[in-house]
Amino acid sequence: MAKKESNYGGNEIKVLEGLDPVRKRPGMYIGTTSSAGLHHLVWEIVDNSVDEAMAGFCNRIRVTVHPDNSISVEDNGRGIPVEKHPQKKIPTLEVVLTILHAGGKFDNSAYKVSGGLHGVGISVVNALSKRLVATVKRDGGIYQMEFARGKVTKKMERIGTSKATGTTITFWPDDMIFETCVYDFDTLRDRLQETAFLNRNLKISITDERELTPRSEEFCYSGGIVDFVKYLNEEKSVLPGCSKPIYISGESEPDAPMSTKGEVEVSLQWNSGYSETVMSFANDIYTDEGGMHLEGFRTALTKTVNDYARAHKLLKEKDPNLTGDDIREGLTAVISVKLPDPQFEGQTKAKLGSSYMRALTNKIVSARLSEYLEEHPNQAKEIFKKASQAAKGRLAAQKARQATRRKGLLESAALPGKLADCSVRDAQMTELFIVEGDSAGGSAKMARDRSIQAVLPLRGKILNVERVQEHRALSSETITSLITAIGTGVGPEFNIEKARYHKIVIMTDADVDGAHIRILLLTFFYRYMRPMIEAGYIYVAQPPLYQLKPKGKKRGKYLYTDEELALEAERYEDSSRYTVQRYKGLGEMDPEQLWATTMEPKNRIMLKVNIDDAMAAERAVSNLMGTQVEKRKDFIQTHAKDVRFLDI
Repeated sequence: MAKKESNYGGNEIKVLEGLDPVRKRPGMYIGTTSSAGLHHLVWEIVDNSVDEAMAGFCNRIRVTVHPDNSISVEDNGRGIPVEKHPQKKIPTLEVVLTILHAGGKFDNSAYKVSGGLHGVGISVVNALSKRLVATVKRDGGIYQMEFARGKVTKKMERIGTSKATGTTITFWPDDMIFETCVYDFDTLRDRLQETAFLNRNLKISITDERELTPRSEEFCYSGGIVDFVKYLNEEKSVLPGCSKPIYISGESEPDAPMSTKGEVEVSLQWNSGYSETVMSFANDIYTDEGGMHLEGFRTALTKTVNDYARAHKLLKEKDPNLTGDDIREGLTAVISVKLPDPQFEGQTKAKLGSSYMRALTNKIVSARLSEYLEEHPNQAKEIFKKASQAAKGRLAAQKARQATRRKGLLESAALPGKLADCSVRDAQMTELFIVEGDSAGGSAKMARDRSIQAVLPLRGKILNVERVQEHRALSSETITSLITAIGTGVGPEFNIEKARYHKIVIMTDADVDGAHIRILLLTFFYRYMRPMIEAGYIYVAQPPLYQLKPKGKKRGKYLYTDEELALEAERYEDSSRYTVQRYKGLGEMDPEQLWATTMEPKNRIMLKVNIDDAMAAERAVSNLMGTQVEKRKDFIQTHAKDVRFLDI
């Protein structure tokens, strides 16, 4: 066989100059070009302003969403330097905005700690914006410079004088890069509120100018993370005598080397619920996968509570120690650490890898929490009582899991009897449709692609797991069937690698009961299989609401929203020229219709469930599904006007 001529040479090696690599591979720098990536641009600019606040030079940040969806972030920090850069011989402002890895965060002279991308963040925002205007107040003057997609379009010039200092960045995200350029006010507000909690006395405001009446909110918390914990526990019933959250703080020894310096802040409070809410941050970055600081906290908490219980005879000699899960049941805590050079695992900074923070956090939490328990014996007894009750529930849940496993082994088929499984065993290719009721289940079983689609009908509404302990949840046949079908297990046995399907699709009727079943299932997944949500395995099916059929035609058009129906109806001058069928339940569609509209991968519409904001998600689940009625009542009264009234 003749050898092909190779043209592989120097000409084939592409060198991307300046910010071109960012535009070529934006996902490498901001994770995604979806809505999450769009909002990430704001976080990068805000993080720079927060760095100024952490350094002690800024106490106010203003974020404005303009009518054209551009964003302004203004702070009263020192202002980005504008003098000529000694190496690049161009204004330092231009260096910061156009050169990757240029910034004041590579040594510790300008910033002792930093949450930004070490000089990458603001230049990445510039690269991914179709226009960016930087305005700096500094050295008695006001300076301005403009850019387009990372290139200078207007050189820096002095446009006025000012005794104030600060930086304002206004940018227009590039619609050639992002799937959407529309900002969500709630997403911005929640993240900015979180940032204000983590930075005591820092005033952060957000204004949305897109409405006829601009919407504006301001956050400033003198209590810092103590106020954060109070906020997370709002409307929950806290333990008797524990109305004030515990606050712990400390830092490394003054003579510790820079590579092991750090500050630790922790606030914690228990409530009467059954779920654990522990949020950890490093330099204001939310570490949703935890890391060394979280490990240090958990180890210290478990040992300190057990040591106290032993020393005060709350635990007898023959009693086993309480587990970490026992002690953390009903716990709400915020852990915030600050360190000069944080090492994160992964591109998205989800996990803190700086190992010395484990020992530092452990040491500080152990010492301060031990002092607190000794000084507050009544609160200590309440914490122990809560953990003891959790231990009893844990043992009951273990028995329930063992009973479920024994039942599965003794039966001829371990999988639930109502499950119509698929033939393919590759989990990456398979889908499980969780369907409401036997009628819809029958249609779905006939409609499905038997090779890759499994169907599990549920009878009635599943238990609200937010209001019961694990052993109560595991006593429910519906829930155990669901766990068995998915295959991952729950609790300490949970293993996402054992998931039998990589798409779990909730498919319920388009009525009030269907919506209720859907949220009960989502609550179950959030509390018992949250990694499945985080991995992108959970979906919600979107069956059509209507079929509009012209008179005399055999086939009609499926419509998924009231807006689609109104637009389609406008095409007909006479209302009698068509009929509209409203689908109240999945069972009203024959298998062919159900397949074509809701289950066929090429045509269907599905919503992927994800967690954009951990704080907002936690409050939504606990407030709307928990035992406290008032918050749920307030939510209903606030949003009743937004509800599309379904046929009941």
